[in-house]
Amino acid sequence: MVNSKLFLTLDDAKEIAAAAEAEAKRNNWSVVIAIVDEGGHLLYFMRLDNTQYGSVEVAIQKARSAIAFRRPTKILEEQVSQGHVRYLSLPGAIPIEGGVPIVLGNQFVGAIGVSGVRSYQDAQIAQAGVNALNPDSL
Repeated sequence: MVNSKLFLTLDDAKEIAAAAEAEAKRNNWSVVIAIVDEGGHLLYFMRLDNTQYGSVEVAIQKARSAIAFRRPTKILEEQVSQGHVRYLSLPGAIPIEGGVPIVLGNQFVGAIGVSGVRSYQDAQIAQAGVNALNPDSL
């Protein structure tokens, strides 16, 4: 039996980024949007005008953390907030909301990370991007 593997294409990443950008612009938020593949490699990157440069690496690391641990970075943030500080020592873990894995056909194919506004707003933008590609994630 041959297994088939889904993967995130550049066109997929552009579609996700466009939806995330639209959500950010609708709310007048300046952010960085980073999309990585299943291995955490940067596939697509966007920095909206007037976004602080400190958000560049944060967005990339949020995306990498979301795919590495196959869960939204909000879960890591919640664990740390509950006193489980051991999560701070996990390699590549960014316990700040705004990173969301991208799942297609029950396969983790990548992640999106957003940084630039409050972390829950970053997550709202990231989820809007994921929802554009995968309406079942609503």
